Order: sequence, then structure tokens, then C-alpha cells
Amino acid sequence: MSVPVPFPQIRYPLVAILRGLKPEETVDTLSALIDEGFEAIEIPLNSPEPFKSIEIAARHAPANCLIGAGTVLTVGQVNQLRDAGGRLFVSPNVDVPVLSHAVDLGMVTLPGVFTATEALAAAKAGATGLKFFPASALGPDGITAIRAVLPPDLMIAAVGGVSDKNFGEYAKAGIKAFGLGSSIYKPGMKPSEVGLRARAAIAAYESVFAGDKA
Repeated sequence: MSVPVPFPQIRYPLVAILRGLKPEETVDTLSALIDEGFEAIEIPLNSPEPFKSIEIAARHAPANCLIGAGTVLTVGQVNQLRDAGGRLFVSPNVDVPVLSHAVDLGMVTLPGVFTATEALAAAKAGATGLKFFPASALGPDGITAIRAVLPPDLMIAAVGGVSDKNFGEYAKAGIKAFGLGSSIYKPGMKPSEVGLRARAAIAAYESVFAGDKA
């Protein structure tokens, strides 16, 4: 079993998923998110020139920020992510050799799971946490049922159909970490709009989890 890398101590356990981001948009979009309090950024690999954007983001982000890739499917992509300066590995699935390689490289890893079998396999492989996806299909109750058989200290993040509008539903199930996609960013969106959406997400998170930061 690989030794899991802990999730870093950041103020808000919110990952901004920038699917479709272009390299030339990276600096301004990143700045808009960081200015509002986001410290974890994911650029999915089905975006235009994703490793170039990740390299730009890693170079411009403060040291405390976690920059990485989503939709990582191969060992080769893990190596490219490392070479671009990324530290966050996010995948839609549990491919144990790929996940283990990312863990061995010291990356923060959030593989996508939907079943207890997948969740337990990811935990055994040393995942930092689990990305329950699509969370909207499982719902808080479904995730809670699976959590009953998982290590109690394993980080759980809800991703897919989650936005600042339904943080409260997941909070009741003890879920405090989220990946936010289209509610934060859509291709072509101006940085000013991204900033407004990020501000709304942070405000909603603080309202729901007041006095109980993850």
C-alpha cells in the first residue's frame, strides 16, 4: 500500500474545476479565483493545451496553492503533470497503477469513485481522499451509506452537480469538501464573472460551515 499524501491545510476545501480553460486565459482566471479565497485549482486534461495552462498556473500561483489536473487517465499523464509543476491529481475513475504512481510521486490524489468497491480500492492504493462523482446521482444519503465502510479519517469530496446552492444538503451528511465546475467556470467566461461566482461560493461556504472549517 502506498502512503497517502495528506490534503494541504488550506482555508476552504473547495477545488475550482476549470474545464475548457485556454493557456492565454490562465493568469487572469487564476488571479480572480485566488483573490476571492480559492487555493485549489484543477485544469482537466480535456481542455485546450492543459499542461501548458497547468505550468502557467503553477508558476504564477502562491506557494500555498494546490494546482493540478483532472481527467488524468494514464501513467504518462501523471508524469506530464509532475513535469508541469502540478501537485494535484484528479481522475474520474480508480486505475490502481495510475493512482499509485501519483501517490509515489508525492501528489495529492482525489480519484473518482461511485461504489464501495471503488472507494475501498482507492483507499487501499493510498488516495488522499475520494471524489464521489457524480455526487448529484448518489446524493448525500448515498455517499453517507458508502462512508460507513471507509476509513473514518478519509477525506470525502462531492463533485458533479454540486454548487454553492446545495452545500447545506451535503453539510448535513458531514461532507465539507467540494469540487465546483460549471457553477464557477465555463469556457470563455470573463475573469470578472469567475470572480463573482467564486465570491458567492466562498460566502455560501462560510454561511453553511460557520465556525466549522474543514
